[in-house]
Amino acid sequence: MRTWRRRRHTVRVRLTALYGGMFLLSAAGLLAITNAVGLSGTRVSQSAPAATPPEEPMMPAAARQIASLQAQLAESQAAYTNRLLIASAVALAVMGLVAIVQGRVVAGRVLRPLRTITAATRRITADSLHERLAVPGPDDEVKDLADTIDDLLERLEASFSAQRRFVADASHELRTPLATMRASLDVAMAKPGPVPAQTAVLAGRLRTELDQVDRLLEGLLSLARAQHASLTGRTTLALGDLAAEALDARAAAITAKGLTVESAGLAAAARTRGNGTLLARMVDNVVDNAVVHNQDGGWIRLSATTGGATAELVVETSGPVLSQEQADRLAMPFQRLAADRTGSGDGSGLGLSIVAAVAAAHGGTLRLRARPEGGLTVAIALPSAGVPA
Repeated sequence: MRTWRRRRHTVRVRLTALYGGMFLLSAAGLLAITNAVGLSGTRVSQSAPAATPPEEPMMPAAARQIASLQAQLAESQAAYTNRLLIASAVALAVMGLVAIVQGRVVAGRVLRPLRTITAATRRITADSLHERLAVPGPDDEVKDLADTIDDLLERLEASFSAQRRFVADASHELRTPLATMRASLDVAMAKPGPVPAQTAVLAGRLRTELDQVDRLLEGLLSLARAQHASLTGRTTLALGDLAAEALDARAAAITAKGLTVESAGLAAAARTRGNGTLLARMVDNVVDNAVVHNQDGGWIRLSATTGGATAELVVETSGPVLSQEQADRLAMPFQRLAADRTGSGDGSGLGLSIVAAVAAAHGGTLRLRARPEGGLTVAIALPSAGVPA
């Protein structure tokens, strides 16, 4: 935002200098022509000799009087020339200020449609692609630019809608063959008689892969549902309660890895309003990420606070040292770090991307910060719903 404003003001300054310079040059040229004509007439009158009759000798008194009059005339013409030059300089300075003001006004009027287009474009996000600029006015270059942006928004809206429909439809359609495969596998393993060891091992591997695909489809559905931003069934929930429930659900995994959990900072006042299913999935993904991608014997620190109009959930974890670039990539779909850096090769890379999508759908933000000592800090900021009476 700051860079955009600096560039916009730079363009206005350039246009002001251009228009002001043109006005100033025009005024300077006009004054130069006026002074040239006036001073040339003065020089002609000064150089003209006094007409005296050649036949009669001039009387001394008359000659002295004529000389005095000529001197007075020369002084008057010199004073007139000085006043003309001073007045021209003052007029040029005044015209310079007027030219700068006029140039700035004209530059502002020229850039006003562009500022309107820029502000309207910045208001349009991935969740409001249906909006259009619809700039009125004659068919000039500015309107052509606005119409081009409207066409681009229309294509983007169609592309986003098609992508979301594809993800949702594909996830739904793939559930049926997965369920069929799982049922066929259970029927084959439930037949009477001894089951060969290789068949049992193969069945276990297939179940593991089916579970992984099922989690992937569930993640895709959650991501598509969050990106649609069609939040129905809004309710007020406490972020601390959701985090506590997620910790209780993973008590066995926490004990198996020997993790130390600090959750004394889960304030009940940190409440937000939104879709309960999506918010629960968001907090569940954050806590699951903190448990799965943590080192054995590590720690987890959770806090839920509220300040002003924002409720924030912060989850800090121990772990290997990561760069901030690696941390930023974790919020992108299907982005995972190597197993030797996270300590786990499980997951589909959708966990934190779902968190980011759910937070954005509720008007919040997700911030990921790599800790210099190792590990990750995940901060979710959402609009606060206040404390109910």
